[in-house]
Amino acid sequence: MSFTIDHRLDQSVTVTAAGTELFTYTYSPDTVQLESPKPYLHPLRTLAGDVVSLFRPHDHVWHKGIAWALPHVGEHNFWGGPTYVQKPEDAPGQGSYIQLENNGRANSAPLTELAAGKDSAHIEHRLDWTTQHGELMIQEQRRISARIAGAGAAWALTFDTAMTNVSGASISFGSPTTKGRENAGYGGLFWRGPRSFTGGVIHAPGASGGEELRGTREEWMGFSGQHDETERWSTIVMVDAQDNPLHPPRWFTRNENFACLCPAPFFSEEYDLPQDQTLRLRYAVVIADGMNSREDVARLASWGREALS
Repeated sequence: MSFTIDHRLDQSVTVTAAGTELFTYTYSPDTVQLESPKPYLHPLRTLAGDVVSLFRPHDHVWHKGIAWALPHVGEHNFWGGPTYVQKPEDAPGQGSYIQLENNGRANSAPLTELAAGKDSAHIEHRLDWTTQHGELMIQEQRRISARIAGAGAAWALTFDTAMTNVSGASISFGSPTTKGRENAGYGGLFWRGPRSFTGGVIHAPGASGGEELRGTREEWMGFSGQHDETERWSTIVMVDAQDNPLHPPRWFTRNENFACLCPAPFFSEEYDLPQDQTLRLRYAVVIADGMNSREDVARLASWGREALS
Protein backbone atom coordinates (compact mmCIF):
# COMPACT_ATOMS: atom_id res chain seq x y z
CA MET A 1 0.00 0.00 0.00
CA SER A 2 1.92 3.03 -1.22
CA PHE A 3 1.50 6.68 -0.27
CA THR A 4 1.32 9.64 -2.61
CA ILE A 5 1.41 13.40 -2.00
CA ASP A 6 -0.35 16.28 -3.73
CA HIS A 7 1.36 19.56 -2.82
CA ARG A 8 -0.43 22.85 -3.39
CA LEU A 9 2.62 25.09 -3.17
CA ASP A 10 2.62 27.51 -0.21
CA GLN A 11 -0.77 26.24 0.89
CA SER A 12 -1.39 22.57 1.71
CA VAL A 13 -0.36 18.93 1.36
CA THR A 14 -2.80 16.07 0.74
CA VAL A 15 -1.66 12.52 1.55
CA THR A 16 -3.30 9.56 -0.18
CA ALA A 17 -3.00 5.81 0.40
CA ALA A 18 -4.82 2.97 -1.38
CA GLY A 19 -6.90 5.47 -3.33
CA THR A 20 -8.18 7.33 -0.25
CA GLU A 21 -7.18 10.88 0.62
CA LEU A 22 -6.31 10.30 4.27
CA PHE A 23 -5.80 13.95 5.18
CA THR A 24 -5.03 17.43 3.98
CA TYR A 25 -2.54 19.44 6.01
CA THR A 26 -3.11 23.15 5.44
CA TYR A 27 0.16 24.68 6.60
CA SER A 28 -0.45 28.20 5.31
CA PRO A 29 -4.13 28.97 6.05
CA ASP A 30 -6.08 32.14 5.24
CA THR A 31 -7.55 32.21 8.76
CA VAL A 32 -8.57 35.59 10.20
CA GLN A 33 -6.49 36.92 13.13
CA LEU A 34 -9.36 36.48 15.62
CA GLU A 35 -9.10 32.71 15.16
CA SER A 36 -5.33 32.61 15.83
CA PRO A 37 -4.14 31.39 12.40
CA LYS A 38 -2.27 28.09 12.56
CA PRO A 39 -1.83 24.93 10.45
CA TYR A 40 -4.50 22.24 10.71
CA LEU A 41 -5.35 18.76 9.44
CA HIS A 42 -8.76 18.53 7.76
CA PRO A 43 -10.42 16.58 6.36
CA LEU A 44 -9.19 13.41 8.03
CA ARG A 45 -10.57 10.14 6.68
CA THR A 46 -10.58 6.47 7.55
CA LEU A 47 -9.17 4.02 5.02
CA ALA A 48 -12.75 3.48 3.80
CA GLY A 49 -13.10 7.23 3.21
CA ASP A 50 -15.35 8.29 6.09
CA VAL A 51 -14.56 11.82 7.34
CA VAL A 52 -13.65 11.95 11.05
CA SER A 53 -12.99 15.67 11.52
CA LEU A 54 -14.92 18.93 11.52
CA PHE A 55 -13.84 22.33 10.21
CA ARG A 56 -14.78 25.69 11.72
CA PRO A 57 -17.99 24.68 13.57
CA HIS A 58 -20.33 27.60 14.31
CA ASP A 59 -20.07 27.09 18.08
CA HIS A 60 -16.25 27.37 18.09
CA VAL A 61 -15.07 28.63 14.70
CA TRP A 62 -11.41 28.32 15.77
CA HIS A 63 -11.76 24.50 15.97
CA LYS A 64 -10.27 23.06 12.79
CA GLY A 65 -9.92 19.29 12.43
CA ILE A 66 -6.74 18.50 14.34
CA ALA A 67 -4.55 21.44 15.27
CA TRP A 68 -1.72 22.22 17.68
CA ALA A 69 -3.45 25.02 19.59
CA LEU A 70 -2.50 26.67 22.89
CA PRO A 71 -4.87 29.06 24.70
CA HIS A 72 -2.45 30.50 27.29
CA VAL A 73 1.15 31.17 26.24
CA GLY A 74 2.21 33.86 28.65
CA GLU A 75 -0.40 36.58 28.05
CA HIS A 76 -1.05 35.42 24.50
CA ASN A 77 -3.73 33.25 22.91
CA PHE A 78 -2.68 30.80 20.18
CA TRP A 79 -5.98 28.93 20.40
CA GLY A 80 -8.39 31.43 18.90
CA GLY A 81 -11.32 33.52 20.03
CA PRO A 82 -11.68 35.02 23.52
CA THR A 83 -9.34 34.41 26.45
CA TYR A 84 -10.45 33.13 29.86
CA VAL A 85 -9.72 35.83 32.43
CA GLN A 86 -10.23 35.77 36.18
CA LYS A 87 -10.10 39.20 37.79
CA PRO A 88 -8.96 39.74 41.40
CA GLU A 89 -12.50 40.51 42.49
CA ASP A 90 -13.91 37.30 40.97
CA ALA A 91 -14.82 34.37 43.19
CA PRO A 92 -12.95 31.12 42.44
CA GLY A 93 -14.08 29.72 39.10
CA GLN A 94 -16.12 32.85 38.30
CA GLY A 95 -13.97 34.31 35.55
CA SER A 96 -15.19 35.05 32.04
CA TYR A 97 -14.12 34.86 28.42
CA ILE A 98 -13.08 38.23 27.03
CA GLN A 99 -12.02 39.07 23.49
CA LEU A 100 -8.58 40.66 23.79
CA GLU A 101 -6.03 41.87 21.25
CA ASN A 102 -3.84 38.86 22.01
CA ASN A 103 -4.60 36.35 19.26
CA GLY A 104 -1.23 35.19 17.98
CA ARG A 105 -0.43 33.18 14.87
CA ALA A 106 1.87 30.35 13.79
CA ASN A 107 3.43 31.13 10.41
CA SER A 108 5.03 28.38 8.35
CA ALA A 109 8.43 28.70 6.73
CA PRO A 110 8.96 26.68 3.50
CA LEU A 111 8.71 22.91 3.98
CA THR A 112 12.04 21.24 4.73
CA GLU A 113 10.88 17.67 4.01
CA LEU A 114 8.09 16.29 1.86
CA ALA A 115 8.34 12.60 1.05
CA ALA A 116 6.08 9.66 0.25
CA GLY A 117 6.89 6.02 -0.35
CA LYS A 118 5.57 2.50 -0.09
CA ASP A 119 5.16 2.50 3.68
CA SER A 120 4.79 6.10 4.84
CA ALA A 121 4.63 9.83 4.14
CA HIS A 122 6.43 12.66 5.93
CA ILE A 123 6.05 16.43 6.22
CA GLU A 124 8.48 18.66 8.10
CA HIS A 125 8.73 22.43 8.46
CA ARG A 126 9.53 25.31 10.78
CA LEU A 127 6.95 27.66 12.23
CA ASP A 128 7.34 31.12 13.73
CA TRP A 129 4.89 31.88 16.55
CA THR A 130 4.25 35.61 16.70
CA THR A 131 1.98 37.73 18.87
CA GLN A 132 -0.91 39.75 17.45
CA HIS A 133 1.49 42.70 17.36
CA GLY A 134 4.13 40.79 15.40
CA GLU A 135 6.64 39.91 18.14
CA LEU A 136 8.40 36.56 17.66
CA MET A 137 7.93 34.27 20.69
CA ILE A 138 8.58 30.69 19.60
CA GLN A 139 10.31 28.89 16.76
CA GLU A 140 8.90 25.42 16.23
CA GLN A 141 10.19 22.46 14.26
CA ARG A 142 7.30 20.17 13.34
CA ARG A 143 7.21 16.73 11.73
CA ILE A 144 4.05 14.89 10.69
CA SER A 145 4.13 11.31 9.43
CA ALA A 146 1.51 8.82 8.27
CA ARG A 147 1.72 5.04 7.98
CA ILE A 148 -0.54 2.02 7.77
CA ALA A 149 -1.16 0.28 11.08
CA GLY A 150 -2.33 -3.18 12.10
CA ALA A 151 -1.57 -4.85 8.76
CA GLY A 152 -4.02 -2.57 6.98
CA ALA A 153 -6.75 -2.39 9.62
CA ALA A 154 -6.09 1.30 10.38
CA TRP A 155 -3.64 4.11 9.77
CA ALA A 156 -1.53 6.13 12.19
CA LEU A 157 -0.56 9.78 12.17
CA THR A 158 2.40 10.87 14.30
CA PHE A 159 2.87 14.48 15.36
CA ASP A 160 6.25 15.66 16.66
CA THR A 161 6.80 19.25 17.81
CA ALA A 162 9.90 20.94 19.21
CA MET A 163 9.16 24.47 20.43
CA THR A 164 12.06 26.79 21.26
CA ASN A 165 11.54 29.93 23.31
CA VAL A 166 13.10 32.89 21.46
CA SER A 167 11.05 35.61 23.19
CA GLY A 168 13.86 36.92 25.39
CA ALA A 169 12.19 35.84 28.64
CA SER A 170 10.71 32.75 30.26
CA ILE A 171 7.31 31.65 28.92
CA SER A 172 4.59 29.84 30.88
CA PHE A 173 2.15 27.51 29.11
CA GLY A 174 -1.23 27.06 30.76
CA SER A 175 -4.96 26.53 30.25
CA PRO A 176 -8.26 27.98 31.44
CA THR A 177 -7.99 25.60 34.40
CA THR A 178 -4.62 26.98 35.46
CA LYS A 179 -6.32 30.41 35.24
CA GLY A 180 -9.17 29.32 37.52
CA ARG A 181 -11.82 27.54 35.42
CA GLU A 182 -12.46 24.06 36.77
CA ASN A 183 -12.00 21.02 34.48
CA ALA A 184 -11.40 23.13 31.37
CA GLY A 185 -7.72 22.38 30.83
CA TYR A 186 -7.79 22.23 27.05
CA GLY A 187 -4.77 23.08 24.95
CA GLY A 188 -2.38 20.98 22.89
CA LEU A 189 -3.12 18.56 20.06
CA PHE A 190 -6.88 19.06 19.75
CA TRP A 191 -9.26 16.94 17.63
CA ARG A 192 -12.81 18.06 16.87
CA GLY A 193 -15.07 15.29 15.58
CA PRO A 194 -18.02 15.36 13.16
CA ARG A 195 -21.42 16.59 14.36
CA SER A 196 -22.81 13.07 14.12
CA PHE A 197 -20.24 11.91 16.70
CA THR A 198 -22.04 13.90 19.41
CA GLY A 199 -23.20 11.34 21.96
CA GLY A 200 -20.46 8.91 20.96
CA VAL A 201 -18.34 6.80 23.28
CA ILE A 202 -15.17 8.00 25.01
CA HIS A 203 -12.62 5.28 25.77
CA ALA A 204 -9.82 5.15 28.35
CA PRO A 205 -7.61 2.23 29.38
CA GLY A 206 -9.86 1.35 32.31
CA ALA A 207 -13.31 2.45 31.18
CA SER A 208 -15.60 3.52 28.36
CA GLY A 209 -18.25 6.15 28.89
CA GLY A 210 -18.81 9.88 28.62
CA GLU A 211 -17.71 13.21 30.04
CA GLU A 212 -17.04 11.79 33.49
CA LEU A 213 -13.70 10.79 31.94
CA ARG A 214 -12.70 14.41 31.32
CA GLY A 215 -9.74 15.42 33.42
CA THR A 216 -8.52 11.87 34.04
CA ARG A 217 -4.81 11.14 33.65
CA GLU A 218 -4.12 8.42 31.08
CA GLU A 219 -1.54 7.36 28.50
CA TRP A 220 -4.20 7.27 25.78
CA MET A 221 -7.85 7.96 25.08
CA GLY A 222 -10.16 7.13 22.20
CA PHE A 223 -13.51 8.12 20.74
CA SER A 224 -15.99 6.04 18.72
CA GLY A 225 -18.72 7.75 16.73
CA GLN A 226 -21.32 6.94 14.13
CA HIS A 227 -21.65 8.57 10.72
CA ASP A 228 -24.77 10.01 9.20
CA GLU A 229 -25.97 8.45 5.93
CA THR A 230 -23.84 5.29 6.09
CA GLU A 231 -24.51 4.50 9.79
CA ARG A 232 -20.94 3.15 9.96
CA TRP A 233 -18.79 3.59 13.06
CA SER A 234 -15.27 4.98 13.18
CA THR A 235 -12.79 5.16 16.03
CA ILE A 236 -9.93 7.56 16.73
CA VAL A 237 -7.32 6.93 19.43
CA MET A 238 -4.71 9.46 20.58
CA VAL A 239 -1.57 8.27 22.38
CA ASP A 240 0.82 10.37 24.46
CA ALA A 241 4.51 9.45 24.06
CA GLN A 242 6.05 8.09 27.25
CA ASP A 243 8.94 10.55 27.06
CA ASN A 244 6.68 13.59 26.95
CA PRO A 245 7.01 16.02 29.87
CA LEU A 246 4.19 15.56 32.43
CA HIS A 247 3.34 12.11 30.99
CA PRO A 248 0.72 10.78 31.31
CA PRO A 249 -1.39 13.89 30.69
CA ARG A 250 -4.83 14.82 31.88
CA TRP A 251 -7.31 14.76 29.00
CA PHE A 252 -9.86 17.26 27.80
CA THR A 253 -12.64 15.32 26.14
CA ARG A 254 -16.33 15.83 25.45
CA ASN A 255 -19.17 13.87 23.88
CA GLU A 256 -22.32 15.71 24.99
CA ASN A 257 -22.30 19.06 23.18
CA PHE A 258 -19.68 17.95 20.66
CA ALA A 259 -16.97 15.35 20.13
CA CYS A 260 -13.38 16.17 20.99
CA LEU A 261 -10.15 14.69 22.33
CA CYS A 262 -7.08 16.52 23.62
CA PRO A 263 -4.12 15.17 25.59
CA ALA A 264 -3.57 18.41 27.49
CA PRO A 265 -0.03 18.69 28.91
CA PHE A 266 -0.84 21.95 30.72
CA PHE A 267 -4.33 20.95 31.92
CA SER A 268 -3.91 21.80 35.60
CA GLU A 269 -0.29 22.90 36.00
CA GLU A 270 1.67 25.54 34.15
CA TYR A 271 4.89 24.65 32.38
CA ASP A 272 7.69 27.21 32.37
CA LEU A 273 10.00 27.24 29.35
CA PRO A 274 13.15 29.35 29.89
CA GLN A 275 14.66 31.51 27.14
CA ASP A 276 16.49 29.45 24.47
CA GLN A 277 15.15 26.14 25.87
CA THR A 278 13.13 23.66 23.80
CA LEU A 279 9.97 21.76 24.68
CA ARG A 280 9.43 18.58 22.65
CA LEU A 281 6.16 16.62 22.56
CA ARG A 282 5.13 13.62 20.48
CA TYR A 283 1.75 12.01 19.81
CA ALA A 284 0.19 9.26 17.73
CA VAL A 285 -3.33 9.41 16.31
CA VAL A 286 -4.74 6.10 15.07
CA ILE A 287 -7.83 6.18 12.84
CA ALA A 288 -9.92 3.11 12.03
CA ASP A 289 -13.17 2.00 10.45
CA GLY A 290 -15.34 0.38 13.11
CA MET A 291 -13.16 -1.09 15.87
CA ASN A 292 -15.36 0.42 18.58
CA SER A 293 -15.24 -2.42 21.14
CA ARG A 294 -13.03 -2.03 24.19
CA GLU A 295 -10.73 -4.78 22.91
CA ASP A 296 -10.42 -3.13 19.51
CA VAL A 297 -9.71 0.28 21.02
CA ALA A 298 -6.93 -1.16 23.19
CA ARG A 299 -5.46 -2.70 20.03
CA LEU A 300 -5.50 0.69 18.30
CA ALA A 301 -3.67 2.20 21.27
CA SER A 302 -0.97 -0.48 20.98
CA TRP A 303 -0.53 0.40 17.30
CA GLY A 304 -0.15 4.03 18.33
CA ARG A 305 2.61 3.11 20.77
CA GLU A 306 4.33 1.17 17.97
CA ALA A 307 4.14 4.24 15.69
CA LEU A 308 5.89 6.30 18.38
CA SER A 309 8.66 3.78 19.01
